[in-house]
Amino acid sequence: MHGLGRKARAAARQVALAPAETRNAALKAIAVALRERAPAILAANALDLAEAKAAGQKESFIDRLLLDEKRIAEIAEAVASVAELADPVGRVLASWERPNGLVFERVATPLGVIAVIFESRPNVTADAGALCLKSGNAAILRAGSDSFRSSTEIAIAMRRGLEAAGLPGDAIQLVPTRDRAAVGEILAGLQGAVDVVVPRGGKGLVARVQSEARVPVFAHLDGNCHVYVHAAAELEMARSILLNAKLRRIGVCGAAETLLVDRACADTHLKPLVTMLLDAGCAVRGDEAVKAVDQRVTAATDEDWATEYLDRIIAAKVVEGLGEAIDHIERYGSHHTEAIVTADEDVARRFLAEVDSAIVLHNASTQFADGGEFGFGAEIGIATGRMHARGPVGVEQLCSFKYRVHGSGQIRP
Repeated sequence: MHGLGRKARAAARQVALAPAETRNAALKAIAVALRERAPAILAANALDLAEAKAAGQKESFIDRLLLDEKRIAEIAEAVASVAELADPVGRVLASWERPNGLVFERVATPLGVIAVIFESRPNVTADAGALCLKSGNAAILRAGSDSFRSSTEIAIAMRRGLEAAGLPGDAIQLVPTRDRAAVGEILAGLQGAVDVVVPRGGKGLVARVQSEARVPVFAHLDGNCHVYVHAAAELEMARSILLNAKLRRIGVCGAAETLLVDRACADTHLKPLVTMLLDAGCAVRGDEAVKAVDQRVTAATDEDWATEYLDRIIAAKVVEGLGEAIDHIERYGSHHTEAIVTADEDVARRFLAEVDSAIVLHNASTQFADGGEFGFGAEIGIATGRMHARGPVGVEQLCSFKYRVHGSGQIRP
């Protein structure tokens, strides 16, 4: 493991100094290699899927793990699209001149070596590696045991693309073991090789990373996301947004887990929304008002309001206006993604201003919580903390900065 860290540190310096054209050429070569290795990737994924199904994993888990020809093509296209993004390295973020004639510049620089620890999503191998490369960083990727075979094949394609462009293959390394002890070594920093850790997974993984990490962490907490249907919501829009937010893909972190309906529109909106979910195969756990509209609704508990189901289940509650909706989200939410459906622009402005989550949407599905949808090409995760990076972590968030100071012989009195 320590050899892996040394190799990553050496590769990080080469990648940081490589011109943007070289990094972009590597990304395009990686996209080609991913397409060429699609049969090997699919064969590996079939083994991962068979193992997961034999272990009785639930539908959302299988969906996150599954690769097919379409998804591999999308992964390759996402990598290629990262090459088209503006180069984040060397950007002058600010500049100013002092009375003594010194000129100061704040300039974007790579973070260094980024370790990404993830579970069941093999596409993270490509997304994280591509974003790290574009931003001049090296990546150490630790896949979960469930996606290890698939991720290994993707990592082979990425190494081939790097080397084809004349960059070190060690710039993107997959930890070559399923041993859980490897996570502890990464969190300890691999003897100073790791600059930041990004966890992508369930509460258990994130809690361990936050507890044990000796290097900075971009925390990606659970996605307990809310859709609030305000009194001024247009019903058909609310139906469309809610159905997509909950059921488009139930296993993504931007899937809605709680529905809040304003008391002022409950008579007209609550039953159609709840019935729609139930008829679509989504279980509803509700308060007394929600239970009253359909006998298929079961009682919600305090635990339900705080649960990220990643399943065909949603909690639902009637709230007494905007203030109670915001209070509920603040109490039970995970500061990930929340949406309001309303035609009242003043109410929307207040919701967007007062809800303290990384992503807040007006009249749009929570499933837009995705770096690709933001125009970032991909994402390394959704950061829910408040330091440095927040929301989809793309190439700009994977840069720090330094100061360049230009003088003409000045000395300090």
